[in-house]
Amino acid sequence: MGTIRAFAPATVANAGPGFDVFGFALEKPGDFVEAKRVSEKGVRIASIKGDNGKLPKDAGKNTAGIAAQLVLGMLGKNAKDGESGVEISLEKNMPLGSGLGSSGASAVAAAVAVNELFGNKLKRGELVLACAKAEEAVAGFHADNVAPALLGGFVLVKSYSPLSVVKIGCLENAFFSVATPDFELSTKKARSVLPKEIPMKEAISNWGNTALMIHALHTQNVKLFGEAVNDAVVEPRRASLIQGFYDVKKSALEAGALGCSISGAGPSVFCVSENKAVAESAVKAMQEAFSKNGVESGAVVSKMNVKGAAVL
Repeated sequence: MGTIRAFAPATVANAGPGFDVFGFALEKPGDFVEAKRVSEKGVRIASIKGDNGKLPKDAGKNTAGIAAQLVLGMLGKNAKDGESGVEISLEKNMPLGSGLGSSGASAVAAAVAVNELFGNKLKRGELVLACAKAEEAVAGFHADNVAPALLGGFVLVKSYSPLSVVKIGCLENAFFSVATPDFELSTKKARSVLPKEIPMKEAISNWGNTALMIHALHTQNVKLFGEAVNDAVVEPRRASLIQGFYDVKKSALEAGALGCSISGAGPSVFCVSENKAVAESAVKAMQEAFSKNGVESGAVVSKMNVKGAAVL
């Protein structure tokens, strides 16, 4: 088998009230990884494009490299029988530290490519843990980006010990707008502002909205999904890290979006709409609000990705 090329999509983690347990995949943007067998032991990163030279080419320090190494181990490849090593090339197509699961997408694309390279012997669900461990190296152990990037659709992380994920489904008729301001926000910094304890009132609010979001998915009710995008716990603590956040959120809702919140750790902000026209108006309004606060931003309008990572 020659070179395998795989794609892994951007993801929106938390989805509002579901901190560390909810995540869904977008159709775009995403990362690409090419993998090929080599005789040298282990994993080597041949090239990285689109990162402006910021990511390490050391496979042990890059999420794509770590995921590739872990998948090789799962496959039992130890380079003793000839071409058991892997050379990968990574192509980044989303900003680093954007809150769209950039590091997770790299890990997922690499894991899928390496698995395919050796006969696609592992199921997607088996790859989740390897990708989460790769993500742990840069952003802590969480699976609400890598699981939807692998599986597609909307995913619930049921448990972290042991890791257990459930694909709930896909909100097929919704459109998601994402505005990504032109600055990085590390997951570590975004987590540092979170409290160790929260008031019962906030917890109850989020419990209600997480339940409502699952109901909205099962009934394909975009309006209820938008209503459920209401986070009383994490959003208020992270808002100050995103310049102009409340202006951006207000602009999205005034443009017709049904719900709006922070994507993952931020600084990207997402909203949900019932049709493409409203979604495009909302993201334009979000960008204008960022601009008025002195921040330029990129924009994406996408439906939910049903299938997740793909071999191309």
